[in-house]
Amino acid sequence: MTETPLIRSYGAATKVLGPLTPLLLKRRQKQGKEDPARMAERHGETELARPEGKLIWMHGASVGECLMLMPVINRLLSERPNAHILVTSGTMTSAELLAKQLPDRAFHQYVPLDYPKAINKFLDHWKPDMAIWAESEIWPNMIRQTKARGVPMALLNARMSEKSLEGWSKRRKSAQALIGAFDLVLAADQPTAKGLSWILDRNIEAAGNLKDAAEPLPFNEADLKKIKSETSRRQVWCAASTHEGEDSLMISAHKDVLSRFKSTLLILAPRHPERSKDIQKQLKSAGLSFVTRTSGKPIDRSTQVFLFDTIGEMGLAYRLSKLTFVCGSLIKGLSGHNPLEPARLENAVLTGPHIASFADSYMSMMSFDAAQRILNSDIIGKTITDIFADKEHLAKMRKTAHTYATSRDAVLDYVWEQLTPLVPEQD
Repeated sequence: MTETPLIRSYGAATKVLGPLTPLLLKRRQKQGKEDPARMAERHGETELARPEGKLIWMHGASVGECLMLMPVINRLLSERPNAHILVTSGTMTSAELLAKQLPDRAFHQYVPLDYPKAINKFLDHWKPDMAIWAESEIWPNMIRQTKARGVPMALLNARMSEKSLEGWSKRRKSAQALIGAFDLVLAADQPTAKGLSWILDRNIEAAGNLKDAAEPLPFNEADLKKIKSETSRRQVWCAASTHEGEDSLMISAHKDVLSRFKSTLLILAPRHPERSKDIQKQLKSAGLSFVTRTSGKPIDRSTQVFLFDTIGEMGLAYRLSKLTFVCGSLIKGLSGHNPLEPARLENAVLTGPHIASFADSYMSMMSFDAAQRILNSDIIGKTITDIFADKEHLAKMRKTAHTYATSRDAVLDYVWEQLTPLVPEQD
């Protein structure tokens, strides 16, 4: 593998800094960003034994990437019934989510920090037969040391901003040595495919965004049955993945809806549930009665807001609602969240103006009237009220959104077709 001065410098620096990583991890632990019980995994160590047979290693940086990989994980386990899958990620939220959602023969470990000793320990123990990475997290030592062992490598759903592509183009030889080390690179969109094709001097295909092909989010059947019985005959809408500053806008919109439809219930689902106490204060200040998901308390006719202060339960939230406002889109600096998750579960989809991260999906959905973009937050409540007032229009929006979302599943079939030659055969 070609080593440029930049790659050599990075390798030397991380080798020297490796012994200092415990200090970094300790600081992150104090910030609540590391699991103290699993700190050894960040140094490439584990108490788990390597299962016999073929082992496929899949890596996603955080929640979004790991969820995106779930359909690939399920397809791999279905096509290779004797194989096992190791999934690595770097965040506590992704670890918690994967603990709930990974199927049999798949398990999670925190990704080791990118210094040579940790990567060697990791690879010596797991001896992966294949490596699949998601999107655009590039760790030079991990790539170089995995490639040096002859492990087939694939980069799926590669997505890079114009700025990132410009940066790599200035370091073209390093990009060719690192990104070019992957045996298969599939881009999520045309701009990334075009940029990487020039940088790597090889044809990179735009397979489509794998997040478009995700399976319906999971849910607990008993919980759904119970909560549905408590919310029967009520209109329910969901404010999904709210960020700081958006909760107040959703609360204000809900008060507008309540002025017309007094029994409407809002499911308020913050992107980061640790903000629950702050949101509860806002709800009290707004004079709205609420129940938190973690309290386990039943929802009665007086409950106006159901605060989903949990992780990994959006499949339940979307099955309870008929309309979802996808947040992460109302404040400058944010860039939107995946509209296909609620659409796949037959929700009408609304969102705000800032949707750069999912622009392709939203623009396509809007062209088919499968989503609606609201540019002025002051009219969110009125928009939702008008939709609820027209049952036929709501039903049409829900059906169109669902039809569009399910039509995107062909992306997975194409990705699997390209991936298959690299996937190890059964023993």
